[in-house]
Amino acid sequence: MPILDDQSLEFISHSTDQTRRVGMRLGALMNPGDAICLIGELGAGKTTLVQGLSSGWGSLDPVTSPSFVLVNVYRRPNGGRLFHLDAYRLNSAAEAEDLDIDSFIARGPLVVEWADRIQDALPTERLSVAFHWIDDDQRDLMFTAFGTRYQALLNNFRRQVFGAY
Repeated sequence: MPILDDQSLEFISHSTDQTRRVGMRLGALMNPGDAICLIGELGAGKTTLVQGLSSGWGSLDPVTSPSFVLVNVYRRPNGGRLFHLDAYRLNSAAEAEDLDIDSFIARGPLVVEWADRIQDALPTERLSVAFHWIDDDQRDLMFTAFGTRYQALLNNFRRQVFGAY
């Protein structure tokens, strides 16, 4: 059993609804400029978490996996934008750089599914969420902060989910 440090938080989700609710808590804390990077196999719960992130962030738009269009944009009533990139079909970080990821991050939070496929194109400072399949209903989510902003985000998220910590 690994011992976690201050930059990590492990959460066992027991259902898709719980994954979505955890996403809502994190989404409420996201700001323009944030990069949330999701890693996990097909069916691990990445899009389910994005549904919660988008809802908690304040979007009323339906969330779907952008596998075929690469990037979906979800809107807030106040005009804010949340960018959802699915890197599954990208073959390299160079292909991702052609999408101008920095412009997405400058205009709103960016959530990236299959982030490990384009890691070199992503900011070094980010919040990473690794999904591990346990069984049909349960997933192990490992949140890891890279950088001061994301350490603060993770600490706030920890308080949101678990109370005083």
